[in-house]
Amino acid sequence: MANLLQINNLHAAIEEKELLHGVSLEVNAGETHVLLGPNGAGKSTLGYTIMGSPTYAVTEGSIVFDGEDITKLPADKRAKMGIFLSFQTPVEIPGITLSNFLRNALEQRTGERIKLWDFKKKMQATMDVLHMDYAYADRDLNVGFSGGEKKKAEILQLLMLKPRLAILDETDSGLDVDAVKTVSEGIHEFQKDGEHSLIIITHNTKLLDGLRVDKAHVLVSGALVADGDAALVDDINQNGYEKYLAAE
Repeated sequence: MANLLQINNLHAAIEEKELLHGVSLEVNAGETHVLLGPNGAGKSTLGYTIMGSPTYAVTEGSIVFDGEDITKLPADKRAKMGIFLSFQTPVEIPGITLSNFLRNALEQRTGERIKLWDFKKKMQATMDVLHMDYAYADRDLNVGFSGGEKKKAEILQLLMLKPRLAILDETDSGLDVDAVKTVSEGIHEFQKDGEHSLIIITHNTKLLDGLRVDKAHVLVSGALVADGDAALVDDINQNGYEKYLAAE
């Protein structure tokens, strides 16, 4: 498989505080990677840095996407290239409906106008996958949504936009069992064509049930301390992070 994302000796900081210490990681097209680690390990920091958040300054190393060095590119340019980041706490945007937001995002992503009827048909079919009421399409984005509804809306965006690389930052956070199952089903749908890549940041490995996991990584104090396959997830489920903390 072709290499899609290559992170080389990445160091990132907020002001004078370094949060990532020489992280190197490769993600091939179509692969699903899981990023695990205790609270404060730097998992979300890595996700936001890949996306190009201005909060985090890259002080050393590089991020290469599809052969292009994107280390200094702003987030909007990275999004147009096909990188997607979900949020632990999705923001509310009054005055913009979920439908209008998604249609505009799709047109920005593809550079083409989309007929309203074609868009609505596609959106409703995708909402069916997530068991979402069509009425949500006409509500302001995330305004008054429950935690589970906000996460479903993000997975709806994922399935509609079909980014080349999706970074899901604790999408399961705060969800009940049924909502986790629905979100997992949506991610599984995204995996089906085998072309799009995923980095899943999670504490709750229940989200991974039924998903294909190609590689797993453990991050501790801003450094990768272990790499493996799905068996690494099973090991952490059984034994926790103690031995990885010792390897720091």
